[in-house]
Amino acid sequence: MKNLNILSRTALISLGLGMSSPLLAQEDPAAMPVEKSVFDGDYVTAGIGLAVGPSYEGSDDYTVSPLPVVLGSFGGIDFQPRGPGIALDFIPDKKGAKLDFIFGPVVRARFDRQNSIKDPVVKSLGELDFALEVGPFAGVQINRVLHGYDSLTAQVDVRWDVAGAHEGMVVFPSVTYFTPLSRGVITSLAISGEYVDDDYADYYFSVSPAGSAASGLPTFTATSGWKNVGATMLTAVDLDGDATNGGFGLIFLGSYSRLLGDPKRSPVTSIRGSANQWFGAIGVGYTF
Repeated sequence: MKNLNILSRTALISLGLGMSSPLLAQEDPAAMPVEKSVFDGDYVTAGIGLAVGPSYEGSDDYTVSPLPVVLGSFGGIDFQPRGPGIALDFIPDKKGAKLDFIFGPVVRARFDRQNSIKDPVVKSLGELDFALEVGPFAGVQINRVLHGYDSLTAQVDVRWDVAGAHEGMVVFPSVTYFTPLSRGVITSLAISGEYVDDDYADYYFSVSPAGSAASGLPTFTATSGWKNVGATMLTAVDLDGDATNGGFGLIFLGSYSRLLGDPKRSPVTSIRGSANQWFGAIGVGYTF
């Protein structure tokens, strides 16, 4: 998990929103009676997979990492993954509601450039410290947008580092559209961006005079702004053809993110890496 960046976080958010949506669809769901689903009450989806992503944000070197996933609902509290981390939605969904509101705390660990740096020049800048970002997240989910079982969700995280690493703020908005393709196949598309303050930008993307002397890269001072925008596609396939009864399923994820502003212009990206960031994963999960 230590190599996963914003792409994997967006993918996991998409996964959490998709799997917590009403998975009751047939090809013609309007013609079918509502049936009991494993997702009607308390449930947990646990999974494991393999992910391929940049070795650090802005890198053009890629690494393979394990990708554990846990999400679900217990006692009316939904929990979503924030790889690596968790978000808790304390507002219970109302059955049959057109709108569901989302609010609660989010905790997210960040290991970027702490290890697994493949580029020797960037590695000479030194490893960075572990960050722990905490704060609230909120949003709204619109149900039955185009048919009886799809949804459109807009939400935003606001997080601050409390571990003394970048000591900055991160704002992460996302919009996700979820729809079943059949009773056993679901898919979602998430669009997201990430805004960071001066402290975050300086910590991860500036090059100090000492860093310049160690690496040969030019000095650079990064400031606040939109760090990236991206899109994530999720497809989940239930192995017995019926997602409503839980059991095993396959998960496929693909993401693309584009660095913007100073993170794009930083020498660790523009000289030693790439503004284009790709992520892919495949895994298996079990819902009960």
